[in-house]
Amino acid sequence: MFAFDIPADTPAAERWDEIGRAAQAMVDGEPDRIANMANVAAVLWQFLPDVNWTGFYRMVGDELVLGPFQGKAACIRIPLGQGVCGAAAATRATQLVEDVHAFEGHIACDADSRSELVVPILHDGQLLGVIDLDSPTPARFTADDAAGCEKLAALIAPALAG
Repeated sequence: MFAFDIPADTPAAERWDEIGRAAQAMVDGEPDRIANMANVAAVLWQFLPDVNWTGFYRMVGDELVLGPFQGKAACIRIPLGQGVCGAAAATRATQLVEDVHAFEGHIACDADSRSELVVPILHDGQLLGVIDLDSPTPARFTADDAAGCEKLAALIAPALAG
């Protein structure tokens, strides 16, 4: 179906461009949003170095509910405003957390996680959910990662709107 490789030394901005192209190719024409989230979570897992969790939380009613992911088992439900994911959903703003232990109210699904990047997914003003990325390395995610993931969220949002 789709095969490519991103060399380990690829700068973050270029890496995110490649991830975006791969994600777009996978979601084009596929109406099932769960399948689309699953493939994008897998692409993120495969092509982002030094991560221990990549995936989605979906807005269901007034809370976030676990969606497709790669990594250890995770929290199933997160109220808005709680943890990094809940903060991103409540504020509709990207959360770039260098040290999750310093983030008040952090929800530790994987004790190995040390840094986190969470990007809200918006479509026509509606919050669909969030992309959640965790790393065992403090300060793993950069402003380039945040910008790249925000572009990815905007790119795939129509395919997740159902």
